[in-house]
Amino acid sequence: MGQLIAYGSKRDQVVEADGPDDGPACVLIHGGFWRARYDRSLMDGLARDLAARGWLTWNLEYRRLGMRSRGGWPQTFEDVLAGIDALGERDGPVIAVGHSAGGHLALLAAAQGRVTGVVSQAGVADLAEADRLGLGGGVTRRFARGDPAADPIRHAPTGVPTLLVHGARDDTVPPSQSERYAAAAGAEAELDLRPDEGHFEHIDPSSGAWARVVAWLEAQR
Repeated sequence: MGQLIAYGSKRDQVVEADGPDDGPACVLIHGGFWRARYDRSLMDGLARDLAARGWLTWNLEYRRLGMRSRGGWPQTFEDVLAGIDALGERDGPVIAVGHSAGGHLALLAAAQGRVTGVVSQAGVADLAEADRLGLGGGVTRRFARGDPAADPIRHAPTGVPTLLVHGARDDTVPPSQSERYAAAAGAEAELDLRPDEGHFEHIDPSSGAWARVVAWLEAQR
């Protein structure tokens, strides 16, 4: 377990830091459709792997739906920005890596200029389309209530180097989410659709999907 650092007064306004403080920084943002029953432990394996590679990992927790601390839009995203800002001024790269709903939050952080690079792993990148498809049992509508400011695709391009990694067989968040975002973002975005992979390979540090992300991250150092 890394060092817990509070960036706010609420129970879930914390990050778990690991790795060398003088290394490049990677902010990990977990998924789970913004729901309270999922937490930053989803990204523990990735955090350990990156810390061993010399990265400062910043495994970020945030207020979520179904919590007494009133997660949802915009509170959840405000937490993500505050958590990133808790890194302070840094000379090297600060890259956000988010899985699923965490990919949504990472892409929005890039649009706010908070990071120097962003990786969306099976990210919810087009909320209007996600609403239309009823992803997560309609949770995208519950989370953002249709606010266009919460929709990453409406902010693309962001001016930030972007990697979109998505399993072609993902039946939780369809790959069309990343395809649509890549088309809107243009040359700044690199799209990797991975055959025979689904939704959860992304958070397995032994997977090819994660190896692809690591290679991209190392190129940003």
